[in-house]
Amino acid sequence: MTALVIAEHDNASIKGATLNTVTAAAQCGGEVHVLVAGHTAGAAAAAAAQIAGVSKVIHADGDHLAHGLAENMTAQIVAIAANYSHLVFPATASGKNMAPRVAAKLDVGQMSDVTKVISPDTFERPIYAGNAIATVQTADATKVLTVRTTGFDPAAATGGSAAVETVAAVAANAHVAYLGSEIAKNDRPELTAAKIIVSGGRALGSNEKFMEVMTPLADKLGAALGASRAAVDAGYAPNDWQVGQTGKIVAPQLYVACGISGAIQHLAGMKDSKVIVAINKDPEAPIFSVADYGLEADLFTAVPELIAAL
Repeated sequence: MTALVIAEHDNASIKGATLNTVTAAAQCGGEVHVLVAGHTAGAAAAAAAQIAGVSKVIHADGDHLAHGLAENMTAQIVAIAANYSHLVFPATASGKNMAPRVAAKLDVGQMSDVTKVISPDTFERPIYAGNAIATVQTADATKVLTVRTTGFDPAAATGGSAAVETVAAVAANAHVAYLGSEIAKNDRPELTAAKIIVSGGRALGSNEKFMEVMTPLADKLGAALGASRAAVDAGYAPNDWQVGQTGKIVAPQLYVACGISGAIQHLAGMKDSKVIVAINKDPEAPIFSVADYGLEADLFTAVPELIAAL
């Protein structure tokens, strides 16, 4: 029984979500291999070989794999899938794009958003926006999983000494081509990897107020900036800042929610944070039900006072 983790990388280094996924794969039993498919991605493959608990790295190299297009990646994964009992993806935008395609090609079911491995064929996953936990068992010979990375501790990035095996890249899909990317530049920590997150909600009222109030607090704490869906939909914050079930799932050491009421959609994305601080003038706001520390106050007064006190 061997699990294959599909690594997320930038062709030079391994992304943090891969480390959490390795931990989940190790709990499935047996060995853990990692697939690094990219272009001139030798450095990423070497980094994957250093991850604790990994016994082999499969390295496929081709210019059509440079940008991780799901169609090309799926073909690469399916080509070696017969060697593995589990195919494990992080439940990121990339993993969610590839896993269903792989499951369909293999004619098996998919276990989505796994938060706990009970046994090699039985898993837990949240349903109803995290208000209930389903225990799911699969009889498929090949288990295809996406893993909620906040549910598993990251494996150590160093200490391993896995062998790197090079395999031939599967031919490119003639029907897709990479045209370009618009990359959001951000000097702050990546939202899903940040240890401290400061989030704002619709109560901020405008993009100008959002930046005026939230940015100094984030600067003071060295935090990433997040937002509720309501704030994003209203245009107060960019889409990639959205925290929630349809945004990013986060579990930082400290989460500060300012002017966020705490809709189920938002709570599903941040309630696993280690310490939650909520600032809201509505004493009945649902966010207070999950907060470790709650301050019933006007955020436009409380946040500047908090910044001054820090």
